[in-house]
Amino acid sequence: MTGMQETLFPLLAAVAGYLIGSLSFAVIVSRAMGLSDPRSYGSGNPGATNVLRSGNKAAAILTLVFDALKGYLPVLAVFIWGPRWGLGEGTAALVGLAAFLGHLWPVFFRFQGGKGVATAAGVIFALNPLLGVATLATWLIIAWFSRYSSLAAIVSAAFAPMYQLLIWEAGPTAFTLIIMGLLLVWRHQANIKKLLAGTESKLGAKAGSAAVSKPAHAAKARKKS
Repeated sequence: MTGMQETLFPLLAAVAGYLIGSLSFAVIVSRAMGLSDPRSYGSGNPGATNVLRSGNKAAAILTLVFDALKGYLPVLAVFIWGPRWGLGEGTAALVGLAAFLGHLWPVFFRFQGGKGVATAAGVIFALNPLLGVATLATWLIIAWFSRYSSLAAIVSAAFAPMYQLLIWEAGPTAFTLIIMGLLLVWRHQANIKKLLAGTESKLGAKAGSAAVSKPAHAAKARKKS
């Protein structure tokens, strides 16, 4: 493979990964099922957790699965068909990162994307299945005891690259995990503030609860005045 091909093929694969990642399934699934745009209620985040706040569990599950698959399948494709084109772990890690960035800044949805938890999970499972199991177990443990999806995501994002470096090795996979982890924590800034203030929504909380409480609070304030 020539030097130009060594640069061109990984670049084309990364572009394909980004375009696949840009499919915002929270919006797509919600539209297909006649639900409100997830960017218009709750946290405003187009992700499975916010779709769950609509009260439609099926839509939330479909969003979760498809968001994970759009991170998993492009990376898996590189591992299966990449070697014949000279593509290996480095390209797979690059494609996974590109799919994740596509979810955060989707070209098809005015670059207004989600936080990338499910897509990152799909990328991790494709790059290192055992690491995927360890990271998922971390998320489940934190989510079970805290009931905060955001806290579970933040802890998992921090632990995933640590697991990779301590148990496996440094390399393209570790680099991608570090970048994704930093971006995941950054995308959860608002959640971190709410967690510290004790106002973060717990798993299963519906979008309507927050919306209803505001008018009630306003009515009480008017009575007092």
